Amino acid sequence: MTIDYSKLNGLVPAIIQDADTRVVLMLGFMNEEAYKKTVETGKVTFWSRTRNTLWTKGETSGNFLNVVEILNDCDNDTLLIKVHPVGPVCHTGADTCWNEENH
Repeated sequence: MTIDYSKLNGLVPAIIQDADTRVVLMLGFMNEEAYKKTVETGKVTFWSRTRNTLWTKGETSGNFLNVVEILNDCDNDTLLIKVHPVGPVCHTGADTCWNEENH
């Protein structure tokens, strides 16, 4: 897969969607290293812009995002990652980062 990391200083947005319900769960950012780790482990890993480090969603909470499929948009600069979430996705305990319930 060709991904254009040049537009956001080495990052691309990654939209996280429930593979079964199609509900959008969250948005994060990935650099090339985060993408590679996501592919290798099957668990979504992001680049933290505030901490300047990789973080795998669920590494402290256990609420992992298990990858089902990764799609690239038509400009090769945004990812859609379909997942099977384990538990709530938002750090607040909500199902999504928009406080929607995932049915």
